[in-house]
Amino acid sequence: MQIYGDSISGNCLKVKWTADLLGLPYEWIETGVLSGDTRTPDFLAMNPAGQVPVIRYADGGILAQSNAIILSLAEGSALIPSNRYRRAKMLEWLFWEQYSHEPYVAVARFQVHYLGKSPAELEAKIVERGKGALALLDNAVKDGGFLVGDKLSLADIALVAYTRVAHEGGFDLNDYPAVQRWIAGVERAANITD
Repeated sequence: MQIYGDSISGNCLKVKWTADLLGLPYEWIETGVLSGDTRTPDFLAMNPAGQVPVIRYADGGILAQSNAIILSLAEGSALIPSNRYRRAKMLEWLFWEQYSHEPYVAVARFQVHYLGKSPAELEAKIVERGKGALALLDNAVKDGGFLVGDKLSLADIALVAYTRVAHEGGFDLNDYPAVQRWIAGVERAANITD
């Protein structure tokens, strides 16, 4: 299979980390958002939304959207809890990540780290909601461990992607000590080094 992804994107990295953790063979095709690779006719034919990541399976099937991809890759693995309630909690975190975390933490990071804005130039709503997301996450992991039960799940992989680099968006992770411990634990458990 082929994974089209931009190495600066947390959404792409969580797909890479999931595939690596599960030992799945793939070809990584670097597809730069800033360089316009996602706007070429060939790429838009695969994903008309012009977004990475995109995965092309060996049978030719194409799938976009990072959380859909990691769910597909991890099906039947320990990264998806077998308990019905815990599986639903994992999904709850995946939906929350894309709606209430990524649009603020990742957007702040992109604007500060890649577009050169200062944190003071960010829209107040982005900063306020990013801090709110980090505070909620900090509370969720204050007792240690992982987001769902006592094992690493896709919820952890999805949320660690942008949380671990939130400082690049002007968020001070020292304000979220439980999040800092959780990041270190997830990075160890998922063997994340990049």
